[in-house]
Amino acid sequence: MKFKIVAVILLLISAYLLASKFGILPGQNFNLDKQKAKIDLNKLMQGCPVKDCIPAIDNPKFISASEAERLDQIKDDDVVFAISHKGIFRAYPQKILNWHEIVNDVVAGDPILVTFCPLCGTAIGFERSADTTFGVSGKLVNSNLVMYDRKTDTLWQQLGGEAIVGELVGQKLKPFPVDTVFWKDWKKLHPDTQVLSQDTGYSRDYDVYPYGTYEQDRSVYFPAEGEDDTRLHPKQIVWGIEINGKFKAYDDKKLAENGQLEDTFNNVKLKIVRNKEGQIRITKEDGSQIIPDRAMWFAWVSFHPDTEIYK
Repeated sequence: MKFKIVAVILLLISAYLLASKFGILPGQNFNLDKQKAKIDLNKLMQGCPVKDCIPAIDNPKFISASEAERLDQIKDDDVVFAISHKGIFRAYPQKILNWHEIVNDVVAGDPILVTFCPLCGTAIGFERSADTTFGVSGKLVNSNLVMYDRKTDTLWQQLGGEAIVGELVGQKLKPFPVDTVFWKDWKKLHPDTQVLSQDTGYSRDYDVYPYGTYEQDRSVYFPAEGEDDTRLHPKQIVWGIEINGKFKAYDDKKLAENGQLEDTFNNVKLKIVRNKEGQIRITKEDGSQIIPDRAMWFAWVSFHPDTEIYK
Protein backbone atom coordinates (compact mmCIF):
# COMPACT_ATOMS: atom_id res chain seq x y z
CA MET A 1 0.00 0.00 0.00
CA LYS A 2 2.78 2.43 0.96
CA PHE A 3 4.55 1.63 -2.29
CA LYS A 4 1.46 2.57 -4.30
CA ILE A 5 1.06 5.90 -2.53
CA VAL A 6 4.77 6.67 -2.97
CA ALA A 7 4.43 5.83 -6.67
CA VAL A 8 1.67 8.41 -7.06
CA ILE A 9 3.70 11.05 -5.21
CA LEU A 10 6.72 10.36 -7.44
CA LEU A 11 4.50 10.64 -10.52
CA LEU A 12 3.23 14.06 -9.41
CA ILE A 13 6.75 15.25 -8.57
CA SER A 14 7.97 14.14 -12.00
CA ALA A 15 5.13 16.03 -13.65
CA TYR A 16 5.96 19.13 -11.64
CA LEU A 17 9.67 18.98 -12.54
CA LEU A 18 8.82 18.53 -16.21
CA ALA A 19 6.45 21.49 -16.09
CA SER A 20 9.04 23.63 -14.31
CA LYS A 21 11.63 22.75 -16.95
CA PHE A 22 9.45 24.37 -19.59
CA GLY A 23 8.57 27.33 -17.39
CA ILE A 24 5.01 26.23 -16.66
CA LEU A 25 3.99 26.56 -13.03
CA PRO A 26 0.70 25.71 -11.31
CA GLY A 27 -2.11 28.07 -12.26
CA GLN A 28 -0.22 29.64 -15.19
CA ASN A 29 -1.81 27.61 -17.95
CA PHE A 30 -5.40 28.92 -17.63
CA ASN A 31 -6.77 32.43 -17.77
CA LEU A 32 -8.56 32.54 -14.43
CA ASP A 33 -10.65 35.64 -15.01
CA LYS A 34 -12.99 36.21 -12.07
CA GLN A 35 -15.29 38.13 -14.42
CA LYS A 36 -15.83 34.85 -16.28
CA ALA A 37 -16.16 32.63 -13.23
CA LYS A 38 -19.23 31.03 -11.73
CA ILE A 39 -17.38 30.07 -8.55
CA ASP A 40 -15.06 31.69 -6.06
CA LEU A 41 -11.64 31.10 -7.64
CA ASN A 42 -10.24 30.34 -4.19
CA LYS A 43 -12.15 27.07 -4.33
CA LEU A 44 -9.91 25.84 -7.15
CA MET A 45 -7.33 23.48 -5.67
CA GLN A 46 -4.26 22.29 -7.56
CA GLY A 47 -4.56 18.49 -7.67
CA CYS A 48 -1.59 17.96 -9.96
CA PRO A 49 0.78 20.55 -11.40
CA VAL A 50 -0.47 21.45 -14.89
CA LYS A 51 -3.09 20.72 -17.52
CA ASP A 52 -2.84 17.17 -18.88
CA CYS A 53 -0.59 16.05 -16.01
CA ILE A 54 -3.09 13.20 -15.98
CA PRO A 55 -3.41 12.40 -19.70
CA ALA A 56 -6.86 11.85 -21.16
CA ILE A 57 -7.28 9.11 -23.74
CA ASP A 58 -7.99 10.76 -27.09
CA ASN A 59 -7.66 7.80 -29.43
CA PRO A 60 -9.15 4.86 -27.56
CA LYS A 61 -8.60 1.38 -28.92
CA PHE A 62 -11.04 -1.45 -28.25
CA ILE A 63 -10.72 -5.21 -28.22
CA SER A 64 -13.24 -8.02 -27.86
CA ALA A 65 -14.26 -9.47 -24.51
CA SER A 66 -12.50 -12.74 -25.27
CA GLU A 67 -9.29 -11.00 -26.27
CA ALA A 68 -9.33 -8.78 -23.19
CA GLU A 69 -9.55 -11.86 -20.99
CA ARG A 70 -6.99 -13.80 -23.04
CA LEU A 71 -4.52 -10.93 -22.63
CA ASP A 72 -5.33 -10.81 -18.90
CA GLN A 73 -6.39 -7.16 -19.24
CA ILE A 74 -9.62 -7.69 -17.32
CA LYS A 75 -10.93 -9.95 -14.56
CA ASP A 76 -14.40 -10.88 -13.35
CA ASP A 77 -14.38 -8.58 -10.32
CA ASP A 78 -13.02 -5.55 -12.14
CA VAL A 79 -15.36 -2.55 -12.16
CA VAL A 80 -16.22 -1.21 -15.59
CA PHE A 81 -18.03 1.89 -16.76
CA ALA A 82 -20.26 0.56 -19.50
CA ILE A 83 -22.38 2.05 -22.27
CA SER A 84 -25.05 0.78 -24.62
CA HIS A 85 -25.66 3.08 -27.59
CA LYS A 86 -27.29 2.37 -30.95
CA GLY A 87 -26.45 -1.32 -30.76
CA ILE A 88 -22.85 -0.79 -29.67
CA PHE A 89 -21.69 -1.96 -26.25
CA ARG A 90 -18.47 -0.79 -24.66
CA ALA A 91 -16.75 -1.31 -21.30
CA TYR A 92 -14.17 1.10 -19.90
CA PRO A 93 -12.31 -0.56 -17.00
CA GLN A 94 -11.98 1.58 -13.89
CA LYS A 95 -8.37 0.49 -13.52
CA ILE A 96 -7.57 2.34 -16.75
CA LEU A 97 -9.66 5.40 -15.87
CA ASN A 98 -7.89 5.58 -12.49
CA TRP A 99 -4.86 6.78 -14.46
CA HIS A 100 -6.54 8.82 -17.22
CA GLU A 101 -9.93 10.03 -15.90
CA ILE A 102 -11.27 11.06 -19.33
CA VAL A 103 -11.89 9.14 -22.55
CA ASN A 104 -12.80 11.15 -25.64
CA ASP A 105 -14.71 8.61 -27.70
CA VAL A 106 -17.02 8.39 -30.70
CA VAL A 107 -19.78 5.78 -30.58
CA ALA A 108 -21.95 5.13 -33.65
CA GLY A 109 -20.84 8.49 -34.98
CA ASP A 110 -21.72 10.35 -31.77
CA PRO A 111 -18.88 12.12 -29.86
CA ILE A 112 -19.01 11.40 -26.13
CA LEU A 113 -16.99 11.70 -22.94
CA VAL A 114 -16.59 8.95 -20.40
CA THR A 115 -15.21 10.51 -17.22
CA PHE A 116 -14.18 9.25 -13.81
CA CYS A 117 -12.85 11.06 -10.75
CA PRO A 118 -11.14 8.48 -8.49
CA LEU A 119 -11.24 10.90 -5.56
CA CYS A 120 -15.05 11.19 -5.70
CA GLY A 121 -16.15 7.91 -7.27
CA THR A 122 -17.96 9.93 -9.92
CA ALA A 123 -18.38 7.92 -13.12
CA ILE A 124 -20.29 10.20 -15.48
CA GLY A 125 -20.83 10.31 -19.24
CA PHE A 126 -21.50 13.37 -21.39
CA GLU A 127 -22.21 14.23 -24.97
CA ARG A 128 -19.67 16.56 -26.57
CA SER A 129 -19.39 18.52 -29.79
CA ALA A 130 -17.42 16.97 -32.62
CA ASP A 131 -14.99 19.89 -32.86
CA THR A 132 -13.46 19.67 -29.40
CA THR A 133 -12.04 17.21 -26.93
CA PHE A 134 -11.61 17.45 -23.18
CA GLY A 135 -8.59 17.08 -20.93
CA VAL A 136 -7.73 17.00 -17.22
CA SER A 137 -7.04 20.53 -15.99
CA GLY A 138 -5.05 19.46 -12.94
CA LYS A 139 -7.47 21.41 -10.77
CA LEU A 140 -10.13 20.28 -8.31
CA VAL A 141 -13.17 21.78 -6.63
CA ASN A 142 -14.40 19.92 -3.54
CA SER A 143 -11.90 17.20 -4.48
CA ASN A 144 -13.78 16.70 -7.77
CA LEU A 145 -12.24 16.58 -11.23
CA VAL A 146 -12.21 19.84 -13.15
CA MET A 147 -12.02 19.21 -16.90
CA TYR A 148 -11.19 21.69 -19.64
CA ASP A 149 -12.20 21.81 -23.28
CA ARG A 150 -9.36 22.18 -25.73
CA LYS A 151 -11.23 24.59 -27.98
CA THR A 152 -11.70 27.46 -25.49
CA ASP A 153 -9.76 26.37 -22.36
CA THR A 154 -12.98 26.73 -20.38
CA LEU A 155 -12.93 24.83 -17.07
CA TRP A 156 -15.79 22.38 -16.51
CA GLN A 157 -16.87 20.74 -13.25
CA GLN A 158 -17.25 17.00 -13.76
CA LEU A 159 -20.02 16.57 -11.19
CA GLY A 160 -22.84 18.51 -12.81
CA GLY A 161 -21.09 18.98 -16.15
CA GLU A 162 -21.15 22.78 -15.92
CA ALA A 163 -18.63 25.33 -17.23
CA ILE A 164 -17.33 27.16 -14.15
CA VAL A 165 -14.53 29.41 -15.44
CA GLY A 166 -13.90 30.76 -18.91
CA GLU A 167 -15.55 31.70 -22.16
CA LEU A 168 -18.40 29.20 -21.88
CA VAL A 169 -19.16 29.77 -18.20
CA GLY A 170 -22.67 28.68 -17.21
CA GLN A 171 -23.16 26.25 -20.09
CA LYS A 172 -23.86 22.60 -19.31
CA LEU A 173 -22.92 19.35 -20.98
CA LYS A 174 -25.74 16.96 -21.78
CA PRO A 175 -25.53 13.73 -19.71
CA PHE A 176 -24.88 10.41 -21.44
CA PRO A 177 -25.88 7.22 -19.60
CA VAL A 178 -23.09 5.13 -18.10
CA ASP A 179 -23.53 1.98 -15.99
CA THR A 180 -21.06 1.12 -13.23
CA VAL A 181 -20.97 -2.67 -12.91
CA PHE A 182 -18.66 -5.63 -12.45
CA TRP A 183 -17.13 -7.04 -15.60
CA LYS A 184 -18.55 -10.51 -14.92
CA ASP A 185 -22.06 -9.07 -14.98
CA TRP A 186 -21.61 -6.83 -18.01
CA LYS A 187 -20.16 -9.57 -20.19
CA LYS A 188 -23.10 -11.84 -19.36
CA LEU A 189 -25.50 -9.13 -20.44
CA HIS A 190 -23.48 -8.19 -23.51
CA PRO A 191 -20.98 -10.88 -24.55
CA ASP A 192 -20.31 -8.97 -27.78
CA THR A 193 -19.13 -5.90 -25.89
CA GLN A 194 -15.99 -4.04 -26.82
CA VAL A 195 -13.41 -3.36 -24.09
CA LEU A 196 -11.12 -0.37 -23.81
CA SER A 197 -7.62 -1.70 -24.46
CA GLN A 198 -4.63 -1.09 -22.24
CA ASP A 199 -2.84 -0.07 -25.43
CA THR A 200 -3.40 3.59 -24.57
CA GLY A 201 -0.11 5.03 -25.76
CA TYR A 202 1.02 5.51 -22.17
CA SER A 203 3.17 3.38 -19.87
CA ARG A 204 1.09 2.64 -16.78
CA ASP A 205 0.69 -0.39 -14.53
CA TYR A 206 -3.10 -0.62 -14.80
CA ASP A 207 -3.22 -3.46 -12.29
CA VAL A 208 -2.00 -1.07 -9.57
CA TYR A 209 -4.67 0.91 -7.74
CA PRO A 210 -2.84 4.17 -7.01
CA TYR A 211 -4.89 5.38 -4.04
CA GLY A 212 -4.33 2.71 -1.38
CA THR A 213 -7.37 2.28 0.91
CA TYR A 214 -8.92 5.59 -0.14
CA GLU A 215 -12.27 4.10 -1.17
CA GLN A 216 -12.81 2.75 2.36
CA ASP A 217 -11.20 5.49 4.49
CA ARG A 218 -13.23 8.34 5.93
CA SER A 219 -10.61 10.94 5.03
CA VAL A 220 -10.32 12.80 1.71
CA TYR A 221 -7.13 14.07 0.10
CA PHE A 222 -8.31 17.59 -0.72
CA PRO A 223 -10.71 19.98 1.06
CA ALA A 224 -14.41 19.33 0.42
CA GLU A 225 -17.25 21.35 1.89
CA GLY A 226 -19.36 18.29 2.69
CA GLU A 227 -16.75 15.98 4.17
CA ASP A 228 -18.09 16.51 7.70
CA ASP A 229 -21.71 15.68 6.82
CA THR A 230 -22.22 12.47 8.81
CA ARG A 231 -25.61 11.42 7.47
CA LEU A 232 -23.76 8.73 5.50
CA HIS A 233 -20.22 7.37 5.43
CA PRO A 234 -18.26 9.88 3.32
CA LYS A 235 -17.31 7.23 0.76
CA GLN A 236 -20.74 5.60 0.52
CA ILE A 237 -21.89 5.52 -3.11
CA VAL A 238 -25.10 7.41 -3.80
CA TRP A 239 -27.12 8.14 -6.91
CA GLY A 240 -28.02 11.79 -7.05
CA ILE A 241 -30.77 13.51 -9.00
CA GLU A 242 -32.02 17.05 -9.57
CA ILE A 243 -35.66 17.97 -10.20
CA ASN A 244 -36.55 21.62 -10.69
CA GLY A 245 -33.66 22.92 -8.63
CA LYS A 246 -33.94 20.46 -5.76
CA PHE A 247 -31.62 17.53 -5.10
CA LYS A 248 -31.97 14.05 -3.67
CA ALA A 249 -29.62 11.13 -3.09
CA TYR A 250 -30.37 7.40 -3.09
CA ASP A 251 -28.02 5.19 -1.06
CA ASP A 252 -26.72 2.43 -3.32
CA LYS A 253 -26.76 -0.08 -0.44
CA LYS A 254 -30.46 0.50 0.16
CA LEU A 255 -31.20 0.28 -3.54
CA ALA A 256 -29.36 -3.03 -3.66
CA GLU A 257 -31.43 -4.34 -0.76
CA ASN A 258 -34.77 -3.24 -2.24
CA GLY A 259 -34.15 -3.70 -5.95
CA GLN A 260 -37.06 -1.42 -6.77
CA LEU A 261 -38.82 1.44 -5.04
CA GLU A 262 -41.24 4.24 -5.77
CA ASP A 263 -40.80 7.77 -4.56
CA THR A 264 -42.28 11.22 -4.97
CA PHE A 265 -39.78 14.03 -5.02
CA ASN A 266 -40.62 17.69 -5.58
CA ASN A 267 -44.12 16.63 -6.71
CA VAL A 268 -42.76 14.22 -9.33
CA LYS A 269 -43.49 10.51 -9.05
CA LEU A 270 -40.48 8.32 -9.63
CA LYS A 271 -39.74 4.64 -10.09
CA ILE A 272 -36.20 3.62 -9.19
CA VAL A 273 -34.93 0.20 -10.26
CA ARG A 274 -31.56 -1.32 -9.43
CA ASN A 275 -31.13 -4.73 -11.01
CA LYS A 276 -28.87 -7.45 -9.62
CA GLU A 277 -26.08 -6.34 -11.95
CA GLY A 278 -26.10 -2.88 -10.38
CA GLN A 279 -27.66 -0.95 -13.24
CA ILE A 280 -29.80 1.99 -12.11
CA ARG A 281 -32.87 3.24 -13.98
CA ILE A 282 -34.94 6.17 -12.72
CA THR A 283 -38.20 6.82 -14.56
CA LYS A 284 -40.78 9.58 -14.21
CA GLU A 285 -44.51 8.92 -14.32
CA ASP A 286 -44.61 10.14 -17.95
CA GLY A 287 -42.05 7.50 -18.94
CA SER A 288 -39.10 9.85 -19.34
CA GLN A 289 -35.85 8.90 -17.69
CA ILE A 290 -33.53 10.75 -15.34
CA ILE A 291 -29.82 10.03 -15.67
CA PRO A 292 -28.49 10.09 -12.08
CA ASP A 293 -24.99 11.06 -10.99
CA ARG A 294 -22.98 8.34 -9.29
CA ALA A 295 -20.81 9.78 -6.52
CA MET A 296 -19.33 9.23 -3.10
CA TRP A 297 -21.57 10.84 -0.50
CA PHE A 298 -19.08 13.53 0.55
CA ALA A 299 -18.76 14.68 -3.05
CA TRP A 300 -22.48 14.83 -3.75
CA VAL A 301 -23.27 16.72 -0.54
CA SER A 302 -20.35 19.10 -1.08
CA PHE A 303 -22.03 20.42 -4.21
CA HIS A 304 -25.60 19.98 -2.93
CA PRO A 305 -25.58 20.67 0.83
CA ASP A 306 -29.39 20.87 0.98
CA THR A 307 -29.84 17.47 -0.64
CA GLU A 308 -32.43 15.08 0.72
CA ILE A 309 -31.66 11.40 1.29
CA TYR A 310 -34.18 8.70 0.53
CA LYS A 311 -35.13 6.83 3.71
